[in-house]
Amino acid sequence: MKPKPRGHKIYSDQPTANHGFDEGMTPPELQLASVGTCAGYYAAEYLNRMHLPASGLRIRVTSEKATNPARLAKFVVVVETPGVNDPEHVEGVKRAVGKCLVKNTLAMPPEIAIEVAWPLPVKA
Repeated sequence: MKPKPRGHKIYSDQPTANHGFDEGMTPPELQLASVGTCAGYYAAEYLNRMHLPASGLRIRVTSEKATNPARLAKFVVVVETPGVNDPEHVEGVKRAVGKCLVKNTLAMPPEIAIEVAWPLPVKA
């Protein structure tokens, strides 16, 4: 799958052990990356707005796998903010990350319609 959002390329694949070529992150890895980058954006926005150090900001996202149906469950987002230890700002970062569009989408899942498209016959 190689969609080109706004001209960018995204490569998604499976590990070789799962019959892929390991040329990109798996779809679940992309989902975790999406949550992490969204959380990082909101955290950095808060830190910059408050004139706090954002240079060492790191985000780690993990999840557990669930079954029936197979899915990712219980995402854990860890926001590391070196130099920010005031409880008021720690809470501010947490509130800011809570506004993440991707997190909120997962918290209130959208309806997902599945359609199968096929090529239309070429008229002779």
